[in-house]
Amino acid sequence: MSLYLDIHKHFRGFKLDVRLDVGNDTLAILGASGSGKSLTLGCVSGIIKPDEGKIILNDKTIFDSKNNINLPPQQRHTGLMFQNYALFPNMTVRENLCISQKSNAAEIDDMLSKFGLERVKDLYPSQISGGQQQRTALARMLLSRPAILMLDEPFSALDSHLRFQMERELLDVFHNFDGTSILVSHNRDEAFRLCERLAIFNNGHIEVEGKKSEVFANPQTRTAAILTGCKNISRAERTGKGKFFATDWGIELQCNKLDDAVKFIGIRMHSITNEIHNENSFECRVAQVIENPFSFTVMLIPKNARENLRPIGWEIEKSLWHKVKNETVNVCLPPESLLLLRD
Repeated sequence: MSLYLDIHKHFRGFKLDVRLDVGNDTLAILGASGSGKSLTLGCVSGIIKPDEGKIILNDKTIFDSKNNINLPPQQRHTGLMFQNYALFPNMTVRENLCISQKSNAAEIDDMLSKFGLERVKDLYPSQISGGQQQRTALARMLLSRPAILMLDEPFSALDSHLRFQMERELLDVFHNFDGTSILVSHNRDEAFRLCERLAIFNNGHIEVEGKKSEVFANPQTRTAAILTGCKNISRAERTGKGKFFATDWGIELQCNKLDDAVKFIGIRMHSITNEIHNENSFECRVAQVIENPFSFTVMLIPKNARENLRPIGWEIEKSLWHKVKNETVNVCLPPESLLLLRD
């Protein structure tokens, strides 16, 4: 089971140019609003027609501009769940599930039971909760026996507690589905928990793609670093072999990696440590302390640096901060934790 696409579509002021090859995996597409995430799902489902290119789903060509192939959505057998779930408002929960002509009454009843919808099966979408609406949409999609699952920001309308519950249910759906699953999201934590692979979209193209652990460990670009949650990013100038001057922080850093295309350098807030080493250890002034539920974010400026420098954020457990807090603190930016980033 797989999805291959190489598509291009021009809009006024925007160009979608995406090449993707996904096997029997769960893929998260992470990107800012307007980066082309939903457009890509629309092209796969047949709602949007690319200007040129090819889409192959499970060895079946569903779009090929050169050979004039463009199967209609009902012949592509794709499962696409929209942000608003797209339930029929004048139909009950059970009637929404009956839309699928591939399922019998027993299968529909089994799906109602599996998704905990038996008690609300005779209610209309406006009469049930957001979580129940989402489960109805998921059940309806699975009853259509899709060749691929595609979910466009399915948790955007849910509160944090319900989001956690639905994530666990969606994990079960992905685990039991024998095919490719794609999740579009703005949330890096959600993407990491639910999917095996990660594609970073930026301005209509895929900037970075790979196993989620590899993308988080080495996001490669400034956009990918930001989307995966890196808060500390500075412009960088190479000063020697494995050395860069972080111009926004006013410090020189030793790195373990070499990359001539580096324009920025970054470090995740939790990667900074107070374990002092010979390399990349600095005495810093505490500019601000921000309390989080279970940690502090301490904003640091290297001592003797000019006042208008960008602070470096350090996330530290509350118990440890109470032990080391002072007007100045010694911290280390470990070379192995630095992110070398292209523009």
